[in-house]
Parts: sequence; structure tokens; C-alpha cells
Amino acid sequence: MSEQRRGRRIAMTPAEIDALLAEERTCRVATSSPGGPHLTPLWFVWDGAALWLNSTVKSQRWTDIARDGRVAVLVDTGHDFDELRGVELRGDLKSVGDAPRTNTPDPDLEIPERLFARKYAGRDEMHYDGRHAWLRLTPTKITSWDFRKM
Repeated sequence: MSEQRRGRRIAMTPAEIDALLAEERTCRVATSSPGGPHLTPLWFVWDGAALWLNSTVKSQRWTDIARDGRVAVLVDTGHDFDELRGVELRGDLKSVGDAPRTNTPDPDLEIPERLFARKYAGRDEMHYDGRHAWLRLTPTKITSWDFRKM
């Protein structure tokens, strides 16, 4: 993974990154469309090594990723300048499992589905609607900032 070069003084530690990614609920996913960049909000979970996105398979985002999996994902929070903190993750998104996802057991999805169900539904079982599937981002670069450290 590439090392963050700029802003080392305000960079988050790995534990701080894990905490922010566990706490925040919405990320912004930037893909490349034929007409230019495409930016969308999406729920996510972080398993400590990869960011997991549960995306509608009939979306512009899914079409973009099938054509070019390179993405940037932003998770940030804060209102005033001295409260701003965030994480940008870059890499290639890969589809994992059925698309769309069914309730067929898949050991590769056991952890992200449990994390997702707990984070967004407060339960251990995932609900399958026949419209969504999983995308995994194993970041090649992570950039972070926490202006509270200034």
C-alpha cells in the first residue's frame, strides 16, 4: 500500500482509521463514467482490511465498475474546520458473490454481511432483496486527516 506523504502531522493512526470507518455510515464512491466522474453516497462496512459496499446491480455505479474498477471512496465527518476528519481509500472494486445476491451461503461474505446487518439493521442476519450485490475494495492507498490534531 502507498504511504501517505502529505499531512503526516494530521494523519490518523491505523486504530483511528478503523474507528472512523466503524462509526460512520455513509461513504461517497467516485467512479469513472463515459461522460465524466460519477459520485454517489453508499452505505459500507470495514473489516479491518477491506471496504465492503452493497450496491444495486442496475445502477450507473455498477456499470462504471464493470468497465473500470478503479475508484476513490471518501468517508468524512465534522462541521467546523477544526473538527474535520476523514479517510480516502483508493483501489479497484471487485464483485464478490452472486450478482444480485441471494441467500445462498457464501463463506467469502459471512463477515461483511454480519457487519452490515449489525451496523444498519441491528441484527445478525442479512436481508436479500434481489437487487443488490457486494463489492470489495482492498485499498492500494489510504489517505487520512484529522484537523483536531492541529
